[in-house]
Formats: sequence, C-alpha cells, structure tokens
Amino acid sequence: MSSDAHMWNLVFLQLLLEERGGEVINLGACVPDDVIIAECRRNRPDALVVSTVNGHGHLDGLRLIRQIRSDPELADLRVVIGGKLGIRGSGNARYSAELVAAGFDAAFEADAGLAEFDSFIGSLQEGPSRELAMTGKGA
Repeated sequence: MSSDAHMWNLVFLQLLLEERGGEVINLGACVPDDVIIAECRRNRPDALVVSTVNGHGHLDGLRLIRQIRSDPELADLRVVIGGKLGIRGSGNARYSAELVAAGFDAAFEADAGLAEFDSFIGSLQEGPSRELAMTGKGA
C-alpha cells in the first residue's frame, strides 16, 4: 500500500503463501493504488493480499477497496487485508468490521495471529489456480 515502506512483512507473507502452495506476485512496499489496480487487471490473481504494519491500514485499505469494488474488471476479486490496521492497540480490532463492510472479503488484525488467515488461504486452495498478488503493509 502507498504509505507503508516495510518489506520484511511482505517477504514473510510471500514465503508463508508459497509454503502453502500459492504462486505469489509480490508488488513490494509503498505501491500506489493505481499500480495495485493495474497489476490486478494484468495478472488476474485469485486474491489480493494487502499487508500493513504502520497503523494506517484502515485508512489506506478503505481507499483501495473502494477503488477495486468500483472497477468492473475487479469487482469480484477476493481481497483481504491484515496486519496493524490502526494505532489503537487492542482497539484496532474494530477496524476489521469496517473494512469488511467496505468490501474486503476478510480483515485480519495482527494481534489475532495466523489461524484465521490460514483458514482463508486454505479455502483458496480448493480453486483451480493459486496465484496471489500481494502488496505492502504488514502482518
């Protein structure tokens, strides 16, 4: 995502997803929304995984998902966000519902761990293709 310059979390996520059988296109850190959208149009991934570590995930995520859901080519793309969704510590969990209501298929707060995210990834493995686009913020 555009405001997050952290790369370690993206490498971790890429390795995790590849370990679980996914094919990952890692777009890197500080990716502008228009680049994310263009890459999703070009690559047609099974899912877009957005990661956030700087605490701006709910803000950047809301802006991004509104653009994705308004794009006829991407309106049905599975999109998830995870990591530090805000700066309120345990209060960040409240952002998950807001992000899902805005159009994310799932939102995972960092403090919740990986179990729910693993379950989501497992549901993707039931489909025909395993390509995932991934962009920066952290989980």
